[in-house]
Order: sequence, then structure tokens, then C-alpha cells
Amino acid sequence: MRRFHPYDHHGLARKRRKQRKMELAIRRDMQWHWRARHRWHQRWHRQRAHFKRSLGARLIAVFIVLACAGSGILWASMGSAYGLLWAVPALLLVTGLAFAMIRHMVEPLHALADGAEAFGRGELDHRVPVIHRDEIGDLALRFNQMADDIQAMLDGKRALLLALSHELRSPLTRARLHAEMVGEGPSRDALLDELAQMRDLISALLESERLGGGHRALQLADCDLAGLVREQAQPGVELQIEPGLPALHLDRLRVQLLLRNLVQNALRHNYGERGAVQVTLARAGQGVRLAVRDHGPGVPPEALAQLGQPFYRPDTARTRQEGGVGLGLCLCRLVAEAHGSPLVLRNAEPGFEAAVTFTLAAAG
Repeated sequence: MRRFHPYDHHGLARKRRKQRKMELAIRRDMQWHWRARHRWHQRWHRQRAHFKRSLGARLIAVFIVLACAGSGILWASMGSAYGLLWAVPALLLVTGLAFAMIRHMVEPLHALADGAEAFGRGELDHRVPVIHRDEIGDLALRFNQMADDIQAMLDGKRALLLALSHELRSPLTRARLHAEMVGEGPSRDALLDELAQMRDLISALLESERLGGGHRALQLADCDLAGLVREQAQPGVELQIEPGLPALHLDRLRVQLLLRNLVQNALRHNYGERGAVQVTLARAGQGVRLAVRDHGPGVPPEALAQLGQPFYRPDTARTRQEGGVGLGLCLCRLVAEAHGSPLVLRNAEPGFEAAVTFTLAAAG
């Protein structure tokens, strides 16, 4: 073996280069192992995150564990004389645990269903709780974002409509004052009638937007509903009021509006030779039922589902003077729904009936 002389500089240099090469090789080997381990850890974390976010993967895992556990229990019970005595309870226990895990996984679906129902009822402030950070959680987040966008859009529309309605009142009032200065005659009467209809339309629009807030828009107090019905006594109207009805917690002005619109609508379409408009107030189960019926031609069955929608009139050929602008029944529906009851519209054969039931739970 060759020995290096202490003053052999070339030999020492070769030795140092060899050592550096060995150190670099060891370092590269360590870096390669570190990168491989790091890639494995990254892959593991990605797969774990995907598994946690994927409902299907977790359900498959539960079914695989259930199948393996069931197979193991059956295999172990076959070698024992009393295997069935403990195998059946063990299988039931494993199945119950699997059912509980699956129910926990799909629990957010029930929250989504409840949120969709609440949203369909008009409760736009309802939000779906995000229970798990998985695919269903992403769907709940998107549902809540959609609800926020729709609510913002409706709030903007409502604010714009309210602002326009308020701004239109001033020029409308001035136009009416100028019209009253015009000489008397058919033109003046027609102009005043058109201005009155515009005023009623603006008032109806404002009221419909206020009632869009539902129960929060009401000013509730003890109200004698029978007394409000008696105020509608007029030629062509027949009142049927059950005695001894209790006072209810209602918005008197809004119920007055509902009654007036229903009676005017019934008088407009009633055939007097068949009978008078009937306004009935009586107990019905756990509430008090108010019904207004005429003896007119009724409504086409295909149009019943759309009655109560803004500006909808079943007969498009009718003029505004004959059929209104289509906001009367809409306001009645909003008033009824704000009090927690639907407005029921149906053909009475002959005639047409509109009814609402105010619950006794709202009694003062």
C-alpha cells in the first residue's frame, strides 16, 4: 500500500477530492431519500384529504369494514359450539355502529332539505349550517352564497321600487291639482279617474313591498274580527257571523284591506240575479274562518294556481276599469300569509270563494 509523504501535496489533494466526492455522494443519497419520503408524505396527505372530503369514499370504507368484520365474526363463530349465541349480537352491534356512522355522514343532507323548504317558504334569512368540510359542506356553502345573492337582489329591487313609488307621489299630486283646475266635462272626469287609479296602484305597490317582510310588517293588537265584517254591510252583501267569536291578535288595518279587496272583487264579478255576495265568519277547527263568495262565472281551473300573483288577471281581455290592475288578490294573499294563514281560492260552483283561517293561537 502506497503511503503519502507528509510533504506530498499532490497525494493530499487527491485524498481530499476523494473525501469530498464521498461526502457529496452521501449527501445526494440522503437528499434523494428525503425527497422520496417527502413525496410519500405529500401523497399520503393528499389521499387523506381527498378521503375526508369524499362522501362516497367514506361510505365505501364503512361498507368494507362492515363486510370484513361480519366475515370475521362468522368465521370465528363456525369454530365454536355456541358461536351463534355471540355471533348474532356481535353482527347486530357492528351493523348498528355502521348505521350510526352512515347517519352521521348524511346528516347534512337533512339540513340542506330543511334549508330548501325554508327558502321555498320565503324565509330568505335562513342559512344551512356547514357540519362537515366535505362535498356536502361545499354544497351547503354554495347554497348559502346563492341565498345571500338572491336576498341582496330582492332587497335592491324592493328598495328601488319603494324609492320610485315615493318619488312618483309628488308629481302625481301636482298633476291631480292641475287636473282639478280644468273645466268640468268628460275629459276632466276621465283624467281624474286615471290619476286616482295611478294613486291606488302606487299605494298597492308600497303596501305589497311592506308586506313582503311577512309577520314583521304587521302591527298586531286585539281585534274584533266580527266588527270588521259588519263594516262591510252594503247593498248586495249578505253577512253570516257566528256569535261568540273571540278577539284575535291581528293587524286591524291590514285585515280591513283584505276584507275590502275581497268584497269589492266579489261585487265586481257577482251575478245579482243568482244571489248576493256572502261574507261568512265562523269557527273552523282551531281557528276562525273568513270566507267571501260571489255567484259569478268563477275562474278557469288552469288559472287558479296563478291567482294572487302580482298583476295577474285571468281574463287578459278585460280593461283596467273592469278588472283592476291585478294587485287586489296579491295584497290579500300577502296579508293572509303575514298572519300565518294561506289565502284559499276556489270555484264554488256557481261562483268563486276566497277564504282565510285566522288561528285561535293568535288570540290575545
